[in-house]
Amino acid sequence: MTIAQICITATIIVYLCLVIFTGVMIGRRSKKSAEGFYLGGRGLGPLVTAMSAEASDMSSYLLMGIPGLAYLSGVADASWTAIGLAAGTYLNFLLVAKRLRRFSARLDAITIPSFISKRYNEKKPVIMCISALIILIFFVPYVASGLAAIGKLFNSLFDWDYMTAVLIGAAVIISYTSIGGFSAVATMDLIQSVIMTAALTVIVVFGVVQAGGLDEVLSHARTLPGYLSFSQTFNASSGSAEPYGLIRIVSMMAWGLGYFGMPHILVRFMAIRDENELKLSRRIASVWVVLSMGVAVFIGIVGHAVSAAGRIPLLEGSATETVIVRLSGLLSGYGILPAIVAGCILAGILAATMSTADSQLLAASSAFSENIVQNVFGVKLTEKQTMLTARLTVVVIAVIAIFLAADPNSNVFQIVSFAWAGFGAAFGPAILCALFWKRSNRQGIMAGLVVGGAMIFVWKFLVRPLGGVWDIYELLPAFLCACAAIVIVSLLTPEPEEEVIQMYESYNK
Repeated sequence: MTIAQICITATIIVYLCLVIFTGVMIGRRSKKSAEGFYLGGRGLGPLVTAMSAEASDMSSYLLMGIPGLAYLSGVADASWTAIGLAAGTYLNFLLVAKRLRRFSARLDAITIPSFISKRYNEKKPVIMCISALIILIFFVPYVASGLAAIGKLFNSLFDWDYMTAVLIGAAVIISYTSIGGFSAVATMDLIQSVIMTAALTVIVVFGVVQAGGLDEVLSHARTLPGYLSFSQTFNASSGSAEPYGLIRIVSMMAWGLGYFGMPHILVRFMAIRDENELKLSRRIASVWVVLSMGVAVFIGIVGHAVSAAGRIPLLEGSATETVIVRLSGLLSGYGILPAIVAGCILAGILAATMSTADSQLLAASSAFSENIVQNVFGVKLTEKQTMLTARLTVVVIAVIAIFLAADPNSNVFQIVSFAWAGFGAAFGPAILCALFWKRSNRQGIMAGLVVGGAMIFVWKFLVRPLGGVWDIYELLPAFLCACAAIVIVSLLTPEPEEEVIQMYESYNK
């Protein structure tokens, strides 16, 4: 190994040790109960709530996906996606956060399935079972995609064995998640969001310098047809501009709808100590997501200029997602201190991946141990047995995810895209109707959950391949179908019981 590689490796090892140590320390102080393990005792402050929600959302997509899209085809694809995600973040905090915190606390619900079930006063846990199964179906492969991203990162950086890297990443995530629970995950998400921010800032400044200055970056981008346009996109293979139509814009912005149904993000709202602090959380989260994604898009533009200057190779296809890795490698060649900084940047990519995987792992664990084992099957557990079951479930789900991540050729982005759509379409309409529509009932919500989840598969594999006007991100049509199912079935079936209506009205006062 070169001196630069040694410095980078040492920096990442120090970071991983810090993660484990922090998780263990927080775990010792955490409340030893199901609410403590899954919601941190509803004691999150506004800063941790905001940054934990955003860090658990962004994953490696922020540091690899968005810069890669911008590098490959210009600002259109990446920017319209970023605009949709920014709008979704703001509206989720504005519309959902406060009501969900209030409702879930009064219903004593600590998971999304239990909230929906208790909101409609379910006698038999049918909604809870459907919701928990949807979480397991989409979250286990989602966790696997995060582990696969870790494996690919270390394999490309140091030529480590792919599965060895996956196992190391899984071991670190399991250690602090199973010991510290939600409090450890939320705190680590805050730390990881700081690392991600620092990585974006350093790499964009370094990239501009390597390209020859800001004027040179913009001058190069203008030479590429359609590269800086929001209505055109740059085709790297032909070197020409292509139109970026309304269908494509709507499809990319539809990513923002996913926020309304993300269990690992929604539980952050349920966990804040005071619903009135969510206003501050909304401002922090909105500012951070806009700035971070704007910088991520700009890194792609800067990276292309650095390639044109001959400082890094010209990247093609999926290799464009490694633009930050390439720039970090270039930085590490300037001495020991720059190599350590490069290690911190690469730790930022690792942090982005881990901050999402840990939250997903905890949400999947709660769906099984809390909702299926105890609520659906009626297994009565003591507090101590509940904690043991929760921790064992984290380990078991992680092991399953490791097996699913065994294929190094799996497409991480496609898995993330599919799972994001699944949660958004299944839970988004259900959560919105539960919070805002008094007339919605159990039958309608069940229909929405099933239709939303099923339409993701139907549109993805049967309709979207037809192309043309049908080539729309599956989240949008599935979301609309789920909304229609809830409305139609609710209106065709009896109104909710008087008790359910009174409960809804009292919570809205």
